[in-house]
Parts: sequence; structure tokens; C-alpha cells
Amino acid sequence: MPRWLVALFLLPAAAQTPSYSGAVSAILARRCATCHRPGEIGPMPLTSYAEVRPWAKAIREVVLERKMPPWPADPSVGARFLNDRSLTPSEIQTLTAWVDSGAPQGQPSAAPAAPPSEPASPLPARKPDLVIRIPSYPVPASGTLEYTFLVTPTNLPADTWISAAVWKIEHRAVVHHINAFIRPPGSSYVAAAPPGQLYVASAAERSARRPDETEVDRRELLAGYEPGYRPQPWGPGRAKLLRRGSAVVFEMHYTPNGTPVADHSELDIYFASAPPRERVLTITPADANLAIPPGDPSYPSQASATFTAPVTLVSLQPHMHLRGKSYRIDAVFPNGRRLALLSVPHYDFHWQTTFFLAHPLSLPTGAVIECSAVYDNSPNNPNNPDPSKTVTWGDQSWDEMNIGFLEVAIPAAANPNVAVLSGTTRPAPTSASR
Repeated sequence: MPRWLVALFLLPAAAQTPSYSGAVSAILARRCATCHRPGEIGPMPLTSYAEVRPWAKAIREVVLERKMPPWPADPSVGARFLNDRSLTPSEIQTLTAWVDSGAPQGQPSAAPAAPPSEPASPLPARKPDLVIRIPSYPVPASGTLEYTFLVTPTNLPADTWISAAVWKIEHRAVVHHINAFIRPPGSSYVAAAPPGQLYVASAAERSARRPDETEVDRRELLAGYEPGYRPQPWGPGRAKLLRRGSAVVFEMHYTPNGTPVADHSELDIYFASAPPRERVLTITPADANLAIPPGDPSYPSQASATFTAPVTLVSLQPHMHLRGKSYRIDAVFPNGRRLALLSVPHYDFHWQTTFFLAHPLSLPTGAVIECSAVYDNSPNNPNNPDPSKTVTWGDQSWDEMNIGFLEVAIPAAANPNVAVLSGTTRPAPTSASR
């Protein structure tokens, strides 16, 4: 073959060899640097060639295994999600080809600007209308910490719609979770907690409610933080309601990691500029009757919510602890049709995700959301604190939970008591699950 013809065949391949300054830096900025930057959860920054180059082979390995970026949803099952952070096949091919070609930098002048100090957000760019900050939570180097509460009266003169609420976490490494609840006037929820002071409430105090008190009249989840948290708007024309006279209650759970710190995390709240079309509520089907036998590698648990009015499903979040193995959420329509919404085949307690539907799902009266969890209490689970223990529901990471956090939207003026928990069911154990 003539040399010129050989060169003609080789030229496109050479021209297409990816470089950091070309396609690679753009992929990393878009998919990785939101977490891999100073102050974020990633263990090392990946915002420049000097930072990325030593990790090139490791990057190749984790993207081929789809361990990074963390995205636990099975792409072949269920809905599409707005916040899908997984790499496309083309992006994986570009990154692996770059590493295989020696991870060249390319022309530095061609590289895009370094990612901003704060990751790009689809949430409001303006200053928040209300900021609630933890005055100081002392986390010791070791020990077991109980749920602690901070009640902050809002003193707003009228009902106020909230279009977004964004957590700013100071010490992510020690935060198990922080939930912010809206507590309406007269609510029984941690009613004895003194405003503005850290307060440890017993399990009985936390679960107490008046016989005639609905869940919405007791508390509403405004925003929650767990490892893996990324803020996402509820969508145009949707908001949560902060009723006049309500307080915001932080439910805080910290886990010491060997270094004492004082945490001052905060929640930034943005008011809606106009009344919304729809009100967003959080429904939490749960199985509180867990009793996972010692050594069981595949223990099933189910929880469900039955809707007593039409709703639009906006987001989904599975929640388990260290023995969580897999999670699946399905919608069952009144005519019996079943629709798979989410499958997480390998649940990771250390990276929990709220999945925002790319196309929110309309559910009619009588529709059911089923949340199916599976637990691994065997010695083969490397995260298992004690495979010899029967595990029940509890607050600490060595206990267990099965909660499906479901955000739904209803007409703004509609009755918010739109769902009832239909109880918990559990398939009879089989020899295969023992």
C-alpha cells in the first residue's frame, strides 16, 4: 500500500486521540468535579491536569466498572431521571482511550476554564430569603450520638411558599443525615424542644402524636441531607408550603470518625416569587417491623403507600442502612398494571441518591407505590457490623430501616392528606433466602 494511503488511514485516528485539554477536561468538569473539588465529598480534587494525571489509571478502572461517577440505578429498569450522573458509552470510550494513549495533556491553552468554586446548580442564583444555621454542634472523636433537634421559629406574617431549600454542610464526614421538617402551629412533634437550643428527644417523644393529628398537621419534610446529596428543584410551578406560625425543625444525626469537630451546617431557603400551581409533599412508606435473622443473605422487606387522590410523582429515594443489599420501587395502577420505576441492584449506604423523574408520573386515585428492599446480614457483606445479630428497626447505622421517600405534587389548593400507608408485608421465607 502506498505510504500516502497509509498516512491517510492513520491521520483520523491520530487526530481523534483525546487529550485532557480537549474532551477529557470537559467530561471531568461535567461529571466528576461537582464532588471532586475542595470542600466536597470526593477524596481528591480533579479540577486540573496536575490533579487528574496521577489518577488516570484509576479513573480508567472505575469508569469501566461503572463505579464512578456514583449512579446506582439500573439503566435497563424503570424511569429516566433528571439528575442521572452516569457516563454515556461515548464518554467512557473517550476517557479510556485517553488513558490508553498515555493521558496526554494536549494544548493547555485549549483547556476550558477551571470549574467554579461552587458546582453549577439548577437552583436560584440569588441570595436565600431565609437562612437557618446550626449554632454549633460538638461532634466528639468517638462515641454514639443520639438524634438531636433544633427548633427555629420562622415568625413569618403569612403563609409562604418555598420554591427551593438547599443544604450547605460544613463537615460532611461526620453527618449521617440532617432532615429539616416544617412543624405547623400546635403540632405534637418534639413539642418540648426549647426553640434555638440543641435538644435530644427520646424515641417516644419523636413518635408521639395526638389521635386526631394527621401527618401533615404534625410535620412535613422540607429537605433532607445524606451522603450523596445533590440539590434539585421540584420543577416549575411547584413549591412546599410554610404555614404561618410554623417552625423549621432540624433532625440531626452525627457519627464520630476519630476527629472532634464543631458543625455549623445551614439550610438556605428560597421563597417562591408567585403562588405555585402545585404543592409538593413527601410521603414515606416504611417497614418498621424489621427482624432480619442472623446470617440471612437475602432478607426481603416491603412497604407501600396507597394514594387516596390523584398525585404526580416527582422523585424517589430508597433508604436503608449498612445491611441494605438492593431496592426496587414499582407503581401499581388500579387496573393491575405494574410499572417499574427504579431498581438499585447494589445499594450503597455511603452514597444515597434522590432520583428526580425526567417525566413526572401522574398517578390516579387508588394507585400504589411498592417499595421492595432486600438485606444482606451474612458474613459476606463487608459492611455488616455483626452477622450474628437479629437486626431490627433503629436509628443507628448498625440497626436497619426501610423507608421510601416519595415526593409528590398535588394542586396547590387540594387537601394534602393524599396518601395512607397500606401496611407492611413480607414474603414467607424460603430455603433460598436462608
